[in-house]
Amino acid sequence: MHVSHLSLADFRSYARVEVPLDPGVTAFVGPNGQGKTNLVEAVGYLATLGSHRVSSDAPLVRMGADRAIIRAAVVQGERQQLVELELNPGKANRARINRSSQVRPRDVLGIVRTVLFAPEDLALVKGDPGERRRFLDELITARSPRMAGVRADYDRVLKQRNTLLKTAALARRHGGRQMDLSTLDVWDQHLARAGAELLAQRLDLISTLRPLADKAYEQLAPGGGPLGLEYRGSAGEAMAAASNREELYGVLVAALGEARKNEIERGVTLVGPHRDDLLLKLGQLPAKGYASHGESWSYALALRLASYELLRAEGNEPVLVLDDVFAELDARRRERLAELVAPGEQVLVTAAVDDDVPGVLVGARYAVSGGVVEKVER
Repeated sequence: MHVSHLSLADFRSYARVEVPLDPGVTAFVGPNGQGKTNLVEAVGYLATLGSHRVSSDAPLVRMGADRAIIRAAVVQGERQQLVELELNPGKANRARINRSSQVRPRDVLGIVRTVLFAPEDLALVKGDPGERRRFLDELITARSPRMAGVRADYDRVLKQRNTLLKTAALARRHGGRQMDLSTLDVWDQHLARAGAELLAQRLDLISTLRPLADKAYEQLAPGGGPLGLEYRGSAGEAMAAASNREELYGVLVAALGEARKNEIERGVTLVGPHRDDLLLKLGQLPAKGYASHGESWSYALALRLASYELLRAEGNEPVLVLDDVFAELDARRRERLAELVAPGEQVLVTAAVDDDVPGVLVGARYAVSGGVVEKVER
């Protein structure tokens, strides 16, 4: 799978830009702040319905514009599709596939798949649990686009349940009458049902990812492993014994019941996938707090490479996006990473200068400056 054409209108710094793309390596080169990352960010948005740089859509719309358009022609084997997203901050986004407007934005998921390497990846190792949950859930959705609906259902139920708990907590603190919380049982069941599906997918993903991450780390830093990926669930140790979705559902319902008194006091849901973490270990120690800067980089890169190998093995090879990542690496890691990604069907690279693009990544070059994207004849 590859993107053969990218078209942007009022996206970030671009009033309008058209970029033809070929399989193989394409590098966007230019000084910082000129719009290189905006191009690959748009491709990533098509794959995840989100940005790797910001948490909302508002910054993606060019100043003074009401909306932004991302449009891409996508080739998979003999099949070609045109996918388009209209970003409307504060309103519902719109989507079209092959010019049809009768689709939801999440219906485009799976048409474009990406694995993105970026300086922000260090947060996978050094950052908060939310970064690792996002990593897992985006990869789950790339494997199975229907999980976007499950994640949306979970978030909706969680929001409703938190609203009820917060109202009960405030009433209790201010001496109000006791609220009828019988509806919490219903919300518990809804939360546990969607949560069990999400947990099952996460646990399956981690089991599949472990050997691939180990292999990738060994390729990047020979002799530096082994890695350990352990899921830390807020539902407690009982979760480890659950072997299917129904058992996970039962574990979550029981854990929510046990936590209810504390949840009512604090006004927030304390049990569920939204409170879980992925513990990353290097040898016998947690990577967070113990791994060096170089080891942390290798770990983050290994997770991305493992993601690529997993999606590739399951069909529909993803587009590899390396956003200003080579400037962050020492010479050895830079060359090893370049060698590992070079065979990809489509590799998109951003760099401040040509020298930041390893020699093995031979392909098309675009110069990016002042919102202008020009192909460089070589």
